[in-house]
Amino acid sequence: MTDIVEPSLEAYATEHTTAPPDYLEALAGELLVTLDHPHMMVGRLEGRYLEMLVFALAATSVLEVGTFGGYSALAMAAGLAPGGRIVTCEIAPEHAAFARRHIAASPFADRIEVIEGPALDTIATLPGPFDLVFLDADKAGYRAYYEAVLPKLAPRGLIAADNTLWSGRILDPADTTTDTVALRQFNDFLATDPRVVVVQTTVRDGVTLVRRAD
Repeated sequence: MTDIVEPSLEAYATEHTTAPPDYLEALAGELLVTLDHPHMMVGRLEGRYLEMLVFALAATSVLEVGTFGGYSALAMAAGLAPGGRIVTCEIAPEHAAFARRHIAASPFADRIEVIEGPALDTIATLPGPFDLVFLDADKAGYRAYYEAVLPKLAPRGLIAADNTLWSGRILDPADTTTDTVALRQFNDFLATDPRVVVVQTTVRDGVTLVRRAD
């Protein structure tokens, strides 16, 4: 992944973000050497960013689309309001098993449920409302996930979509790969969707925050 923020500034921001607890450090250490594409892990900076969103929302119901190794789910769990829960969707059995094992070893084993299978099928079974939805799965599926979760978003809830700046590749007109085109179209659509208010941030690889306009 190419840095979209000057690397020394990114490092400075990370160093001046509260360090992760031991259980997240253990997860990250194992993930980096055992799972493919370890760059997909949100890490210290974005993990705390997501935790802050959950805390600020006083969220009791969080949906994550794309578990990977479970880092983001565990990071968000620390910000949950009392009685809050996270449902996280993962299609890859290897990733789901890795996440479940680390979640079970954490203080939040009873607050996070990993559901394996196609996320759209899972979303269809969940009533909502969700205080926060974190989208971090296949980029070509973002528009479909967005449409599936928007009607189930709490009135003051947020959708956070990850990787929306895609290492800057969304600015390269010569990049016509499936994921880049999908993210470019998703960003353009969100910016003009009258149902929502949107801000695209430059946190890590781009995190777009969305709330309902009504």
